[in-house]
Amino acid sequence: MKYLKIMLTAAFVWATAAQAETPPDVMARQATEEVITIVKQDKDIRAGNKKKIHSLVETKILPHFDFERMARLAMGKNWKAASAEQQTALIGEFRNLLVRTYAASISSIASYTFEYKPLRAAAGDTDVIVSLEASKSGSPAIPVDYRVEKQADGWKVYDILVDGVSLITVYRGSFNSEIKKGGVDGLIDTLRQRNQKA
Repeated sequence: MKYLKIMLTAAFVWATAAQAETPPDVMARQATEEVITIVKQDKDIRAGNKKKIHSLVETKILPHFDFERMARLAMGKNWKAASAEQQTALIGEFRNLLVRTYAASISSIASYTFEYKPLRAAAGDTDVIVSLEASKSGSPAIPVDYRVEKQADGWKVYDILVDGVSLITVYRGSFNSEIKKGGVDGLIDTLRQRNQKA
């Protein structure tokens, strides 16, 4: 997928402690600075220390994603066909998939700069888009949009669009293919095997 790496890199800019009253664009900007600083200062992370990388992902990034909604959207119409147990398994494996993928790309965030666009949201909006441009030396800037929802414990990311391409849509295509081949259990098994290999 052409934009998958920048998509995953962009996911890292959402990383500070969530506060329900902090505007989502401010949170994203603060998060960008924090994660870039950590990556630049920690030579072990830059060298690929898996334990430290996974700790950074778990503590600074994942708490700010709504994995249930992401899994539900990625499953599309197939979500309702899954049992409660299958849904729980899918959420867990989808989370593990993103942990694995984000961890593999974390060192690249330090080579990007992020320019935030003014937030277009009315007072009281609970579902907004945070827009920015990610750029790297020698490459054109790429537009990135976070789709975020205000929840009881703060703003949560449920999709990332890079140059108009949705992370959820990318996963939905591959999930649908797996379900056609082996049903919901087949998708769960495929995700589990990929995560275990990683």
